[in-house]
Amino acid sequence: MSDRADDRRPMASLSLDVDNLWSYMKIHGDPGWEQRPSYLYTFVPYMLEVLERANARITFFIVGIDAEREENHAALRSIVEAGHEVGNHSHEHEPWLHEYTPEQVRAELLNAHRAIERACGRAPDGFRGPGFSWSPEVLRALHELDYRYDASTLPTWLGPIARTYYFWTARLTREERERRKGLFGQARDGLRPVGPYWWDMGGDARLLEIPVTTIPVFRTPFHFSYLAYLARFSRALMFAYLHTALTMCRLTGTEPSFLLHPLDVIGGDKAPELAFFPGMDLSSEAKTELLLAVLGVIGRHFRLVPMGEHARACESRAALDRRVPA
Repeated sequence: MSDRADDRRPMASLSLDVDNLWSYMKIHGDPGWEQRPSYLYTFVPYMLEVLERANARITFFIVGIDAEREENHAALRSIVEAGHEVGNHSHEHEPWLHEYTPEQVRAELLNAHRAIERACGRAPDGFRGPGFSWSPEVLRALHELDYRYDASTLPTWLGPIARTYYFWTARLTREERERRKGLFGQARDGLRPVGPYWWDMGGDARLLEIPVTTIPVFRTPFHFSYLAYLARFSRALMFAYLHTALTMCRLTGTEPSFLLHPLDVIGGDKAPELAFFPGMDLSSEAKTELLLAVLGVIGRHFRLVPMGEHARACESRAALDRRVPA
């Protein structure tokens, strides 16, 4: 990352969805998640060290119910103290947020907002739905709460494939499968823009959308979870894929929004309870080395910034498209 005023590189925003230990257990259908076991006291300090090595500032999207719990406060406050941003990742981290009523949506967002502000000492002004879940009701609530941006869309046609793999690997009841039937979106999501645009909220009202960027034209994902998966087969293939993604972004004038998750960075040595999750046989140091290499490649072509800085830059641009939520 460069703070030089004369740095003319296009920007790339970095964010991390702070999905806690219990949320992965819940997604997998494991018992005991209701006690909300946490690894934030281990993960957050480690992640902050990694980001210091990368000389990067990012946005941490935090789950409200984690922010409510006193035992997580020191770790969450250290994020802001280290110079990073915080965002709202919903209160209960339920990927079927799009099925909520307007009243439930507003309560979900507001409860998380207040808990994050109390825990971190700073209010979030950006939101990402769990499992890329969003709806017009979510956007309206964000606008009413005066949020600067939403970051919940993933414009790819691979959603149904990811959902099929998830159902195959998770231990879910029939009811749980029915509840999650919209997880990861639909194939038609690949028709959505890969770059920022405005949601038209009626009249002059609008809300900025910053999608998790997929490769322009091809619409296949390249956030770090996908890159790490490719690297298990061939690091050369992974870096070729990354260079293709970045080249397409530069050719199309797309400033990417690059997404991370905790299990991209920590391995089974720091979260042995998640041994079932793909890639947890790798050590945290091995994952970290790969992440630093990837951020180094992105940083050669783009100026790495948190999402709030990306949003402020987008707000000053008159050429962004305007779309009606549907």
